[in-house]
Amino acid sequence: MAVRTAVIPAAGMGTRFLPATRATPKELLPIYDTPALQFVIDEAAQAGCTRVVIVTSRAKPSIENYASAASTDKVAVSVVYQDSPLGLGHAVTCAHQAVGNEPFLVMLPDEIMGDASLTKQLIALYEQSGKSSIGLKRVAVAEVSNYGNVKVASGASDASSTDSSVAILQVVEKPKLAAAVSDIVIIGRYVLSPKVFEKLEQIKPSSNGELQLTDALAMLASENALVGVVSEITRYDTGTPMGLLRAVIEIALERKDIGPQLNSWLKEKFNK
Repeated sequence: MAVRTAVIPAAGMGTRFLPATRATPKELLPIYDTPALQFVIDEAAQAGCTRVVIVTSRAKPSIENYASAASTDKVAVSVVYQDSPLGLGHAVTCAHQAVGNEPFLVMLPDEIMGDASLTKQLIALYEQSGKSSIGLKRVAVAEVSNYGNVKVASGASDASSTDSSVAILQVVEKPKLAAAVSDIVIIGRYVLSPKVFEKLEQIKPSSNGELQLTDALAMLASENALVGVVSEITRYDTGTPMGLLRAVIEIALERKDIGPQLNSWLKEKFNK
């Protein structure tokens, strides 16, 4: 079955960006002149999705207002609500009715990819294997604790090829350094079988009361039902102030309308 729907969890309050997020949700903070959320909607459309479901909070009405204006002839954008901040797993569950009994894409809006190539690969891998497929990258061991961490099938972790697909054996949420199972971590793109909703019903809240999507993924991995793509795609983590600033500068530098002027200014500013 084709992957038609992308789910974008956007209910978080963006406390790292206070006081700006008192007025503007973090997902609508601009990357030069385009809200971060729009990059993710565009990526979903480029990957072939015709529906985008944004999971948001009633405390963020501007997200709903933006969604109502974001639909095009290629993609219909709608919202559902996550009334309590109970984690990514709970956010995905909130989209169940909108998604139905179909495979779907989950896209974290504070991770902007350089293009839609990884998402297209994940969709193709799901359609080929019938297994939930997730985006992966290698990081320095010291950074593993910031991510969901995976152990892959024997031999795959030594693969040197870019964009290689792997079978996933184990998933651990933000392990301490000593408990890391590899240097491969999850990045914010997932193509999920509707079976994930069954797993989300079975998991228990973590110590902070949240339902973690990684717990459901761990159950899929234990059933040989989870694969991934280890990618070197350009990726911007706009969930931190420094990450957002980097994205603004690098994306603006690539634009023909502003890039040359910005590049000249940076050289003038820092080559003194």
